[in-house]
Amino acid sequence: MKNYITEFIGTFFLVLAIGLTGNPLAIGVMLMVMVYMGGHISGAHYNPAVSIAMIFRGLLTTKEAVNYILSQLVGAFLAAIFVQWVGGSAMQIAPNNSASVMQILAVEAIFTFALVLVILNVATNPKTEGNSYYGLAIGFTVMAAAYAGGGISGGAYNPAVGTGPILVDVIMGDGNTLSNLWYYLVGPMIGAVISCCDDSHPSAIWEIDLFRVWASDSSKSTNKKFLSVIYFCVLFALTLLGRGLLV
Repeated sequence: MKNYITEFIGTFFLVLAIGLTGNPLAIGVMLMVMVYMGGHISGAHYNPAVSIAMIFRGLLTTKEAVNYILSQLVGAFLAAIFVQWVGGSAMQIAPNNSASVMQILAVEAIFTFALVLVILNVATNPKTEGNSYYGLAIGFTVMAAAYAGGGISGGAYNPAVGTGPILVDVIMGDGNTLSNLWYYLVGPMIGAVISCCDDSHPSAIWEIDLFRVWASDSSKSTNKKFLSVIYFCVLFALTLLGRGLLV
């Protein structure tokens, strides 16, 4: 339970910083201090894309990941409500109107890829275990990504950051931002999955015998079933994009 509360708190303050300041430096610093606050408790994901990556890494079970993601979504949702209450206007996470679908998804995917790659190699890799700079690395990655791509995609790089404010807009506003939701689900998930696809991971997707996994009823195959579904959904999305069907 402590893990889930930590994920809720960290995501709440991350979204709060985004909604009240919109300043990449403030956002990066807030994430950094929240990572140091919760890293030893929950791993300080504060991002469903990171939690999914941790399943690939073998550091989180599917059941734990679902609870992590629910905690993150609730934190983001309540933070967006708080931003609207104290700020007097709804929190907006939206792409640039001049950006194409491909550009928006590419920015969300590539910077989520960078973020998850940093987390996997700085915060969870045995070779860097126990370092004191992991929070700085994660915070600076998000800050740089916000500066670089925020003006194109809205700079979520996090399904919770995209989902919370949009749900608040749907419930308490006019719901005009609902059409943007899929950008902040598909883009970050593509980036997260790609960041995990290397053969140094014991759960690398191409090492999964899908026929054996889906034929098995053992609990050990549950994570791999979940991963295979995510992987093929991402492949399907990439195929549609490549053929121009989502543009």
